[in-house]
Amino acid sequence: MSQNPPAKPTPPSLATLRAALERVETVETYGRVVAIRGLLVEVAGPVSAMRLGGRLDVEGVAGLIPCEVIGFQGERALAMPFGSLEGVRRGCPAFVRDEAAGAVRPSQGWLGRVIDALGRPVDGLGPLPQGPEIYPLRADPPPAHARRRVGTPLDLGVRCINTFLTMCAGQRMGIFAGSGVGKSVLLSMLARYTAADVAVIGLVGERGREVQEFLQDDLGAAGLARSVVVVATSDEPALMRRNAAYVTLSVAEHFRDQGARVLCMIDSITRFAMAQRDIGLAAGEPPTAKGYTPTVFSELPRLLERAGPGVGEGTISALFTVLVEGDDHNEPVADAVRGILDGHIVMERAIAERGRYPAINVLRSVSRTMPRSCDPAFLPVVRRARRVLATYSDMEELIRLGAYRAGSSAEVDEAVALMPDIEAFLGQGKEEATSIGEGYARLAQIVGAG
Repeated sequence: MSQNPPAKPTPPSLATLRAALERVETVETYGRVVAIRGLLVEVAGPVSAMRLGGRLDVEGVAGLIPCEVIGFQGERALAMPFGSLEGVRRGCPAFVRDEAAGAVRPSQGWLGRVIDALGRPVDGLGPLPQGPEIYPLRADPPPAHARRRVGTPLDLGVRCINTFLTMCAGQRMGIFAGSGVGKSVLLSMLARYTAADVAVIGLVGERGREVQEFLQDDLGAAGLARSVVVVATSDEPALMRRNAAYVTLSVAEHFRDQGARVLCMIDSITRFAMAQRDIGLAAGEPPTAKGYTPTVFSELPRLLERAGPGVGEGTISALFTVLVEGDDHNEPVADAVRGILDGHIVMERAIAERGRYPAINVLRSVSRTMPRSCDPAFLPVVRRARRVLATYSDMEELIRLGAYRAGSSAEVDEAVALMPDIEAFLGQGKEEATSIGEGYARLAQIVGAG
């Protein structure tokens, strides 16, 4: 019985072969370590062969330690390591690499995988299949005049956001919250329930203990199957924590270019800013507000603007968490990010303390595509519900103290009567999903408007 011959592998393109040949080094160029100051390595030698953002491999006791050139001072290059400098001594060679170290080559085979900030697998499932296209880590955002507009409303599965803060495909939102208010649980709900083709999740500076909990309990097998997770834990060097955010966007850009609807989430942008601050201070930049260096506020828009609609059919809908220090929503990073993104979701500790999750303060949150993204038939419902929430918020202290007398105001009486049902609507269990249509219909039933 005849059998079909096995399919021949697709030969690489001429451009791919040319790029590979160009990366082949014919001459080994290296300098020498002359000083180590904290996390900074000073290298003397052929400085003209080195470039800002370029790669150096410093020879240590346990092998080569990858480093990145972050600046120059006189005839010395200043570099920071991607790993521990233990065992490095003065005089160690630092090999200059002219390879595409600041790039990744994602493919469909990356779905369901967990990688580090250098694009290497950390899940024990073997090597990653490499795609034909090279995506630089620090790519420029698409040109503003060529980008498409945001698309139709995106179903996130979380009714509080779906109804009051409707998000469109290609929109970028920030989730602002202090520590321990429920950001990670909200992200896991969004990763599982959002109507997207692919989810790319960056855990920047995450606690090492929580990574497996997020993957197994929060994301789950079904959520991981359509996701790529990039991890850089809090104990890793600043370059790894910064690069994790870049890798997340580069992988998302690959799937966007394939025409997919991508959900990109980074937790958190604050830790990215802290990593960039550490790098800037080591390079000798002057500290500004709360010690943040000027490059922090130039790198934030370059990173965040990469998300959004592309020039083709694909989109990157992005959610970035911002860890507000001391619950101060006006601290420098939060203020800068709020001005760049297309809206913000504010989570408050007081709401979490009374047991309502997700602890979102609807009145302090904004979606810049509302009301255009809201179904016109339900726009009066949303406005009416917001008026009820605002009325109750204005009188909340008097109501809780018992100083308000029923009958003094019809509007306040109505708000007091409706608030238990609205509070129940705003709360949502971790295993529960609600579509946009269901959310609007339920809210209309509560506030009595159609």
